[in-house]
Amino acid sequence: MHVPTVAEMTVNGESPEILFWVGCAGSFDQRVQKITKAFSLILHKAGIKYAILGKEEMCTGDPARRAGNEFIFQMMAYQNIQTLNNYNIKKIVTACPHCFNILKNEYAELGGVYEVIHHSVFLDQLINEGKIVIKEDNNLKNTSTTYHDSCYLGRANNIYEAPRKVLEALKTELVEMKRCKSNGLCCGAGGAQMFKEEEKGSTRINMERSKEAISTNAKVIATACPFCNTMMTDGVKANDKEDIKVMDIAELVAAYI
Repeated sequence: MHVPTVAEMTVNGESPEILFWVGCAGSFDQRVQKITKAFSLILHKAGIKYAILGKEEMCTGDPARRAGNEFIFQMMAYQNIQTLNNYNIKKIVTACPHCFNILKNEYAELGGVYEVIHHSVFLDQLINEGKIVIKEDNNLKNTSTTYHDSCYLGRANNIYEAPRKVLEALKTELVEMKRCKSNGLCCGAGGAQMFKEEEKGSTRINMERSKEAISTNAKVIATACPFCNTMMTDGVKANDKEDIKVMDIAELVAAYI
C-alpha cells in the first residue's frame, strides 16, 4: 500500500486535496498503526487525493503544552507551521482528537490557519456523499456497540453526533453508557496524563470507564481517539473481558466497505 508524501507530490507538480495528519500514536504505536492503515484504506477506496508529511511531521506539541512546557510546544508548533505553509496546505484530516484540537484551535495564533477535520466527521461526510458504501451484509448488524466519547472531541469541540452517525450507518445496535456525550467520563489519558506517573487513588480512571462500557453488555467498544483506544483496551484486559473488541470507528468502516 503506497501512501504518498506531500514532498513526492510536490516533485511531480501536484498537491493533495487533504493532508492526513498521522500523529505520534498513529505513527509509532503498533496498535494505533492499524487505525492509520484502516483510514488510509478508506481514503484510497473513496478516491481522495491525499498525502502525509512523513518524516517532516513533528509532534503537534499538545502533550508539552498540556504538561506546562510552553517553550517546547512553541518550538514544535512553529516548525510544523513552517512546513505546512511551505507546502501551502489548506485542509487537514486527523484521527487524533488531540492533534485535531490543537491544530484547529491553537495553531492559528502562531500563524497556522487551516481547515481541520476530525476523521469521524470526514467519515460521516464520505458516507453521506456516497463516496464509500457500507456492505449490506456485515457482522456488526446484529452486534451491540457502545461508543466512548473522547474529551477533546466531545466537550472541547462539541462533536458528538458524527461518530454515532458512522456507527448508525454500520447498522450496529448502539448502546449508550450512563455517562455519555457532554456527561462522558475521561479515559484517563488526556491532558498529557498519558505520559506521567499516576497519582495515588483507589481506582484508575480507565478501569472505572471500562467497567461502565462492559456493563452495557456490548460486544464492541468503539472509540475515535488513539489514547482512548489504548486506555479502554487496557481496561478490558484488566477486567478479563478480552472477548470484547475495542475498535476505532475507522477500523469498523474499513472492514465493511
